[in-house]
Order: sequence, then structure tokens, then C-alpha cells
Amino acid sequence: MAEQFTIKTNFGDITISLYDDTPLHRDNFVKLTGESYYDGIRFHRVIQGFMIQTGDPLSRFDEKRALHGTGGPSTRVPAEIKHPNKKGTLAAARDNNPQKASSGSQFYINHKDNDFLDGQYTVFGMVDDGMDVVEKIAAVKTDPNDNPIVPVTIETIVPVAKP
Repeated sequence: MAEQFTIKTNFGDITISLYDDTPLHRDNFVKLTGESYYDGIRFHRVIQGFMIQTGDPLSRFDEKRALHGTGGPSTRVPAEIKHPNKKGTLAAARDNNPQKASSGSQFYINHKDNDFLDGQYTVFGMVDDGMDVVEKIAAVKTDPNDNPIVPVTIETIVPVAKP
């Protein structure tokens, strides 16, 4: 059974499952959540009808707003490209690199089917519950850099207890 987590945000909870066939991404996400890495991080790139992105530790700071989207660990996660970018899936963000290796911490949730991204980014999970929260986040007002005017923050990410 896939590991489940609840992303607790100031807009509500999003429950996700991580795919077992992308173990490098799964294990990286599990490690980061275990270290409370995402606590206080904002969704720094929100584009309605496309995706909502988070995972940059610099986004905790208003004074670093111009740098939101550029931060994270220096390590990359090797590509595990297997799944399509369908609405409600989680995928790892990345910079431009020929190996298509993923960011060490940044990820996005697809707000619609983004087939044009297929084969380019590692999709490593899906939303099980809370797409209404994704919809609320996707609808917020943003600045010219697609950064929400009013912060959308991850309070914490916790594992879902197995029955």
C-alpha cells in the first residue's frame, strides 16, 4: 500500500498518496517530512488552470519574496519519469538539466491535466482527498510572479496513520 500523508495548510488539508514505483522521490519526501522540512513553507507559484507549487524554504520569508522558487537543498533526485501529469497528481519541480533530475524539495500539484509536461517531470503521487483545497489555493490572487499576495502556507505534513 502506498504511503499517505496529510498536507495541513492554512486553507485546509490535502491528503496524498506516494507512488511505490518512484522510490527515490517517495523516500526523499518521507525524509523531508520526517525532518519537518516543509513546516512554514508557502506555495510560492500558483497558476489557476495549471498547478500550485511549493517546497522552497526561502518562501518562509517575506523579505526574500524576489527569491521564492530558487531555494532548496543542493541535491537533486534522479528522474523517475513513469506517470502522466494528470489533474491531482504530485510532481517534482526541477531546473533545466539534461538528466531531468528533480529539485531536492520543490513539488507541484497539477490543477488540470498537463499532458504537455509528460515525459519531462517525475510524477510521484496523487491527491486522495482535498482537491477542494487545491481549488481554493489555485484561485488566490497572485503577483506578477504568480506568488500569492496573501501567503498560502504549509503548517506541517504528517503521515496518515495506518489502520
